[in-house]
Amino acid sequence: MLWLFSLLMLGSVATLTACNNDDDTPEPAEPNTIVDYVLGDDNFSLLRDAVVKAELDGVLSGDGPFTVFAPDNDAFQAFLNALGTNTIENTPKEALVAVLTNHVLSGDVKSGSLSTGYYPTLSASGFGDATTSVFINLDGGVTINGAAKVTAADVDVDNGVIHVIDQVIALPTIVTFALADPNFSSLVSALTATGLTTNFVEVLSGEGPFTVFAPTNAAFQALLDSNPDWNSVADIPVALLETVLLYHVTGAGNVRSADLVDDMMVTTLASGETFSIDLDTTPPTIIAGGNTAQIIATDVQAVNGVIHAIDTVILPE
Repeated sequence: MLWLFSLLMLGSVATLTACNNDDDTPEPAEPNTIVDYVLGDDNFSLLRDAVVKAELDGVLSGDGPFTVFAPDNDAFQAFLNALGTNTIENTPKEALVAVLTNHVLSGDVKSGSLSTGYYPTLSASGFGDATTSVFINLDGGVTINGAAKVTAADVDVDNGVIHVIDQVIALPTIVTFALADPNFSSLVSALTATGLTTNFVEVLSGEGPFTVFAPTNAAFQALLDSNPDWNSVADIPVALLETVLLYHVTGAGNVRSADLVDDMMVTTLASGETFSIDLDTTPPTIIAGGNTAQIIATDVQAVNGVIHAIDTVILPE
């Protein structure tokens, strides 16, 4: 009987051990990084091919976290057609790297955490370590740089989040942000006013680099209020308006906030006109020929220059 009892106990232990071994060996979780998601969805086959050709698949499989605005196939094909290359194979790797990284933010930014404003991307601007900005507008949905719209938000992956968009986000120029940001609508009206001899849209879409001190709508309204004969930008004499607009732009390079020094003299595109920067105030102050303005937002980075927002239309002497 003792022998039989021992045999039964041995069998029970063996069975229990086998069960425990099964329980202790869970199925490994399938990886689901940004790259895995794109590889697994045929709606993003062009994005997948672009990421692979740009050799960004290693980065976007990394720890991150990243936020990716992912254009679907229709969006990417429209971009390739507009670019004139038509296929991923015909598109230079460098161009793909620049535009793809312009769709990536650092961090896990869910739709509920987005706010209207500017965000730095991972796309090198060509000016030191500065990266391009994107302007996100939450009025009536989520719109990026005034063009691309989010069609599906908050696709969670292991190393971040994906938001699907209906257009490729082109590399931004200064004009891109002026048009996209509703706070600059008065500036856009001024830059495109009838009778100007300078084609500001063409100039500020050019190679640059430019630094633009951009007055907000409130700044333009204050200018209009200063003269009882001015009800809109169209009422400002064209010659004066053109000089004033040129006074807000310097061709001295891509001058970011960290490059500003106290009492520096800024040479503008207005012939012979300069202003200085006072860093002893908070925020910094522009000492113009005819008035002063405060710099209220900085470092909106385009590929052809940088924008700093100011609270007053500055006037030459």
